[in-house]
Amino acid sequence: MKNLNPSLSRRSLLKTAVVGLGILSLGGLTACGGSAPAATSDSLTLTVAASPTPHAEILADFAAPLLAERGIELKVKEYTDYIQPNKDTSAGSVDANYFQHITYLEDYNEKNGTDLVSAGLIHYEPFAVYAGTSDDLDNISDGATIAIPSDPTNEGRALLLLQDLGLITLNDPENLESTPKDIEENPHGLKFQELEAAALPRALSSADFAVINGNYAIEAGYHVSDALAHESSDSLAVEKYANIICVAKGDEDSEAVRALVEVLTSDDFKAYLEKTYGEDVLPAF
Repeated sequence: MKNLNPSLSRRSLLKTAVVGLGILSLGGLTACGGSAPAATSDSLTLTVAASPTPHAEILADFAAPLLAERGIELKVKEYTDYIQPNKDTSAGSVDANYFQHITYLEDYNEKNGTDLVSAGLIHYEPFAVYAGTSDDLDNISDGATIAIPSDPTNEGRALLLLQDLGLITLNDPENLESTPKDIEENPHGLKFQELEAAALPRALSSADFAVINGNYAIEAGYHVSDALAHESSDSLAVEKYANIICVAKGDEDSEAVRALVEVLTSDDFKAYLEKTYGEDVLPAF
């Protein structure tokens, strides 16, 4: 697998004056300063749950001004976990969410008996292997420790990347839900530290390597150009791990949701992603 190392642009600052921003931590929802301008009586309001980086940034910086021109007020609520946004979307306390890929949503629906749906594929964030206490994948030490995400589908995705790199072989080489128990060949006796995805950047101080989700890598200041290896453009990344706008079934055809998907699948959005995130965030359309 070849690494690409283009120069990356700085991330755009959040326009919090445009978007009313709330922050939801694992402990619960807390208010955050900044309020959106009052909407006119005939305007629409769309409330979207999002991970801080890059999803909330994209919504606030790019989507909100364009939707405002169409009479749609976009409100963003930030979440730091992968569970509550779907719960709140099902409950109707938010209109949509933007944080997960399609494979994660399918797994969530199956395990929770929900019927959330994708309103559109927006972008994908390449998984990458970052150096921790070691920095040579080609001459990896026997017994080296690799930190990987522990949540369903993302763990399998990390193992698929390590398989593509020739470090392991899985019993089923295309199983998106593989775990370390599904490794058939492990010639270097690699050890796996299974962690919550958000904790992976911190693991670099103790693990030899870490396979980090794109959003958490960006948030921690890491970029694809810094990585030792990453998913190739012809891997399953686009098809299976594209980040989506997620809504309750039936809401995908609402005027506000359609407008949001339209602005996030435009040529202008492609240009914005390239300028703002380089190879960290790539269009999936």
